[in-house]
Order: sequence, then structure tokens, then C-alpha cells
Amino acid sequence: MQVISINTGQPKTVQWKNQTVTTSIFKNPVQGSVNVNQLGIESDTQSDLSVHGGKYKAVYAYPSENYVYWERELPHFSFQWGTFGENLTTLGLTETEVCLGDRYKIGTVELKVVQPRFPCMKIGVRFEDPFMVKRFLDSRLSGFYFQIVKEGTFEEGDSIELLEKVAGISIRSFVDIYASKTPDLDKVQAVLEDPHLLDHWKEYFESKLAQVS
Repeated sequence: MQVISINTGQPKTVQWKNQTVTTSIFKNPVQGSVNVNQLGIESDTQSDLSVHGGKYKAVYAYPSENYVYWERELPHFSFQWGTFGENLTTLGLTETEVCLGDRYKIGTVELKVVQPRFPCMKIGVRFEDPFMVKRFLDSRLSGFYFQIVKEGTFEEGDSIELLEKVAGISIRSFVDIYASKTPDLDKVQAVLEDPHLLDHWKEYFESKLAQVS
């Protein structure tokens, strides 16, 4: 398992559907060692802190393997690492295998998987496609957010070391249950029983449980 690319960005203002939108989804690969603290990579800045960033969205990782799917789905789009706004483009970690609570070490940084990503309309801005939010969810290729357990540094090419593998809900299962209009009752209950589920997601899945009970 390896970091293929580290990607950072700054707020950028663009025109989208007769609106002025400020977004940090436009990220580019960077070289060399980067400092990582509780809120993420120091050289990366989020635009809207009410929905982006914070300790539970400190570093966003996206599997390089997913690009094969998107290159097939969007053959006319020019991709580069970081296209999906990810901080880390990874090799060897996929949504079907990565679970809530899994812990990894990259460089001197220790990280814990805390949730999938469900993008806002700004991913539509990035791809100039108003249907991209739905496309992204339908793909189930969400990527995942890390919380920083131990601050430090990492760089492109670093290996990704598994520190702890938990028997929890996979990122793919999480997204499947989230997206299902008629989720299986037992599956919703299983998510709620996962000790690594964040509190705000507990509220969401409790309401979902009430709908299907």
C-alpha cells in the first residue's frame, strides 16, 4: 500500500450556472514532505469550514484504482491525481476493504478512518456536470476521510502501514446503506452498533432505522 500523490489547494472562485462559487476542490500534486496536524495538511486550505475540514475530515483519501472507472465513464475528461479533491491518492486501499476505525501510519503520521465522503454540488463545478453528485454516489466510489491520531509528516511515495484492522463496517457497506431507499433493517442496526460511528451519523442512521422499522 502506498501514497501515489499528495494533493493540496487553496480557495478558488469560479463561475458556475450564473453563480460565483468559491471552492477548494481544485487540488494539485505537491512534491516533498508536508506537515500534517489535527486539521489536515498545513498547505491545504478549505473554503467552507461549516461542511469541509475539521478533525473528522482532516485528510481525504481516494483510491487510484477508482480512476479506471471514471476514465471509462467520462472519457472526454482530462484526469490527474487530485481531480476528486483528494489530499491522498492511494494504491492498495479500496472502499470494500477499508472499515470505520482502521488505523494506518504514513511517514510519521498516524491516521484513523472515520467516514466516507458525500460531496456537495462543488464536485459538479469541478467536472462542469450538474449530475456529478448523483454519478458519484451511484458509483459507490466514495473515498474516505481520516482523522489524525498522531501529527507528523509524510510525502509522495510513502508506504501505508496498517496499524490496526477492525471488524467493523466497510466504507462501501456504509455508502450502500446510506444510499438505499429501503435498507435492510439488520444492516442499519449493524452500522449503529459500530463503536467507531461518529455521533452525527448515529443520529442519521437512527432516523433511518425508524423509517424501516
